[in-house]
Amino acid sequence: MTEAIALLPAIGDQHAFNVARWDELMADPQLAALDYRIETDRFGQILMAPPPGLDHSLSQGGILDLLRQHAPPGGRCLPECPVSTSAGVKAADAVWISEGRLVTARKGSVLVTAPEICIEVLSPSNHRDEIAEKKELYFAAGADEVWVCGLDGGMSFYRSATPTHAEESSLICPGFPSWVR
Repeated sequence: MTEAIALLPAIGDQHAFNVARWDELMADPQLAALDYRIETDRFGQILMAPPPGLDHSLSQGGILDLLRQHAPPGGRCLPECPVSTSAGVKAADAVWISEGRLVTARKGSVLVTAPEICIEVLSPSNHRDEIAEKKELYFAAGADEVWVCGLDGGMSFYRSATPTHAEESSLICPGFPSWVR
């Protein structure tokens, strides 16, 4: 087991690998024609999921609308944002990223530092462990907060200082509501 772990690239190398692999995938016209969400694992293998349903899209759109109203000035609200992590490229459903971080984190078509806020919108097919892992990955990649929108539109706010404890509100966007749709 120790030998296998020693063979994995260091995070700096993982980011370079992730960027090169993601740029390669984004340039593939056959992949662009597919109606699937694409992420990668740490080895660059493609992970596909069905496209989100209408409820997912409604929640995602509502979050982005509210985020634009409540986020601090000097940042961007983005959907489907690719973030390089130690376990490959993951696509956050929505993010808020400061202009300063956007400039320093962008490498090709992926971010090598997570946005300040990464948001996951749950779908019926999501597994609890999958979301817990994404939360950990976003925090390890530099996110200050990770928000999770439940199937009912209820929001859970997690902070890097207490990543397993859901908070009542966001520190970055304290006026963001606890329910969306």
